[in-house]
Amino acid sequence: MSVPLIEAPTDLLAELRRVRAGAADDRDAALLALGLRPLTGGMQNDLYLWASPHGDDVVIKLYVKSDRQRMEREWAALTLLKPHGLRTVPAPLWLDEAPVEPAIGMTRLHGQPLIEAADQLAALRALAHTTTQLQAVPLTGLLAGLPRIDTGEHYMVRLTQAWPELLSGQPDDPLTPVMQQLLAVWQRSGDADLVAASDTPVLSRGDANLLNWMTTDDGAACVDFEYAGFSNVVFDAADLIEHISGRVVPDSIWTQLLPDLGVTDTNRHQFAANQRTCALRWLAVLWKQRDRRCEEFAVQYERVDMLFSSANPYA
Repeated sequence: MSVPLIEAPTDLLAELRRVRAGAADDRDAALLALGLRPLTGGMQNDLYLWASPHGDDVVIKLYVKSDRQRMEREWAALTLLKPHGLRTVPAPLWLDEAPVEPAIGMTRLHGQPLIEAADQLAALRALAHTTTQLQAVPLTGLLAGLPRIDTGEHYMVRLTQAWPELLSGQPDDPLTPVMQQLLAVWQRSGDADLVAASDTPVLSRGDANLLNWMTTDDGAACVDFEYAGFSNVVFDAADLIEHISGRVVPDSIWTQLLPDLGVTDTNRHQFAANQRTCALRWLAVLWKQRDRRCEEFAVQYERVDMLFSSANPYA
């Protein structure tokens, strides 16, 4: 792992961990006394804003979940990108490899949520431009040999093993034969072979959630690299478009962005296979939560059905 750029504020971090372990009633006041403000947006891990003694805002990311090399992936990605001078990703400042709740310090990015942009096409075109810049950075070190979290192969394991087993365990559910039929169509399509086909590896953030993007004066900026690793252009394009956060974007916009995302006539069939696979994977995820996310499940079922039909606007 690369050397931290500056020394970590170990005393502050130790006190932060002590506060987190204490009574919840005193936590807000104790954090305020430390000059820390909790930030929203950290779904898996916790974020704090700290005004450093140098007067700069520092984002502290505390890793509550340390599985799957989350901290190592994020630090490797940020340090890999730093020499390239991109102003659309956080710059790494320091690393604290504590055995419990390790932390990274990084610069703060200023902007507005990209998902709320008035001009969706322009905002997503900027996202595609930043993505292309990330993919152009040569892969070295840890990320050159570590696939991103949730690869196409991982999705296929869910579709060929995990989900079929769950469906077979609920033969009386009226949705079971419908879902099994969709899986059968996917299995006959040959999509799995195209998803598994080797392609040029590129740097990937590993997380297609649009909530991790913002519009800034320097373009579309992204945060959260804890799922980073290598991937390929067509899978990441498909994963972005089919992430459920992308349902706020109409297909008329996504289809215009395909060239910006690296989808060409040459790789169009491979992209389509990845797209259907990503969409079906989300259907499997939502199927497990269909009772409490019934509307999202219904929308996703309609989408998968559309992608396998002649009405598919991406075909």
